[in-house]
Amino acid sequence: MGKFSRDKGARGERLLCSALREHGYDAHRTAQRAGKLGNAPDINGLPGIHAECKFVERLNIRDAMEQAKRDTAASGGKDLPAVFHKRSNESWLVTMELNDWIQVYREWEAGVKP
Repeated sequence: MGKFSRDKGARGERLLCSALREHGYDAHRTAQRAGKLGNAPDINGLPGIHAECKFVERLNIRDAMEQAKRDTAASGGKDLPAVFHKRSNESWLVTMELNDWIQVYREWEAGVKP
């Protein structure tokens, strides 16, 4: 990966952390705290979620989701994989598998924080 891509990825992670902090989460970049730890999520601070961050104009969401699932499994498989993705000048989107989203939604319906 080239320097431009790495820098853009790091910028995306910082933007996502900032957005999550605005919502009250103590989000921080994994690389910022301890160096990228192989299968660690890109962002820490969302309990129960393995956050993969993509800041690109064109994204193969299936490949990104497979990476999130692979990394989640390799790190113990306890968290739910999610891809947070954004294009320049657009809002953040979050992609999860339906069964994982249903789990989060049911917990929300029951009044339990996911």
